[in-house]
Amino acid sequence: MSLEWIMSACIGVGLAACCGFRVFVPLLVASAAMKLGIVGTMTGFEWLNGWPALMGLTVATVVEIGAYYIPWLDNVLDTITTPASIIAGTLLSTSFLHIDNPLMHWGLGLMLGGSSAGIIQAGTSLLRIGSTATTGGAGNPVVATGENVASIGLSVFTIFLPLVAVVIIGLVLIFIIGRLVAKRRVWFSRISKKQGGNSVSQIPHSSNGRP
Repeated sequence: MSLEWIMSACIGVGLAACCGFRVFVPLLVASAAMKLGIVGTMTGFEWLNGWPALMGLTVATVVEIGAYYIPWLDNVLDTITTPASIIAGTLLSTSFLHIDNPLMHWGLGLMLGGSSAGIIQAGTSLLRIGSTATTGGAGNPVVATGENVASIGLSVFTIFLPLVAVVIIGLVLIFIIGRLVAKRRVWFSRISKKQGGNSVSQIPHSSNGRP
């Protein structure tokens, strides 16, 4: 396994994970990097190197970034961008993986890129839900700005320092997974307490205080 293969894989996985913050930003950065000759791509993904893709992704990126600053629409977008981020992440990671076996090629793309994008998207959605609940949506633009900075910054960082970027993204993924697991435990704990309380309330009592 050559260093070039490892670097290319890191670029693909890093950009894919950034799709969890914004779907189109990493695609735009990848397209621009290919157009400038900074990175190459696999056969079959040359369309990312074309002017139509670059212009279309630029428009889509501007629309996506702006839409997250519109109240209530940001939460609606999260339901749409979750599957979209997984698809985009799989596409990006696959385009940089140099594997001849098609099944392994797309399988690794989904496991490494798609899952990373999905996990980060789930974490940002949870953060936005918390912001909506505690601030009534007033704090959501701050969350959106943080996501924009992370998506743009990490995407560009991945192109020039892929190994370092993958380590940073790995730490972000570990943090988000920990938060999601903790949230799941709290949720199940509340359900168990509620069910236990209902069971106690349903025990019949006689009028003299004896069961």
